[in-house]
Amino acid sequence: DIPTGNDPYRAFVYASFQERATFLSHGSMARLAKERGDPTLALICGTIAADEKRQEIAYERIVEKLLEVDPTETMIAIAEMMSNNITMPGHLMHDGRDQHLFSNFSAVAQRIGVYTISDYIHCLEFLVGQWRLEKLERV
Repeated sequence: DIPTGNDPYRAFVYASFQERATFLSHGSMARLAKERGDPTLALICGTIAADEKRQEIAYERIVEKLLEVDPTETMIAIAEMMSNNITMPGHLMHDGRDQHLFSNFSAVAQRIGVYTISDYIHCLEFLVGQWRLEKLERV
């Protein structure tokens, strides 16, 4: 249940944020694995982070183009997505037993520094800068 409906503008904004977040979280996990002596897990997570980064760049460029060709609708989509708190698709995780699986996972990830509220804020600030939103004229 990703809150984009059938709107491609919101879907691309969501994907830009989601790919940035997963790039950061997998990168953090790679760093933690390396620090704790698990080079195999570090390599796996680092490889995934690099792939997430490539996807992030693609979605960011799509939104950049949308800002050029349809700035009003794109800004509406950005504003709505950012004000509604973007939730990762992992919130749909279910193992058939623990109804709070994602909440528990998220709490652990925050506690050990895999993905924190600071990372969430970083994603927002990064995309605002990447898309140069502060320089857009009133649409």
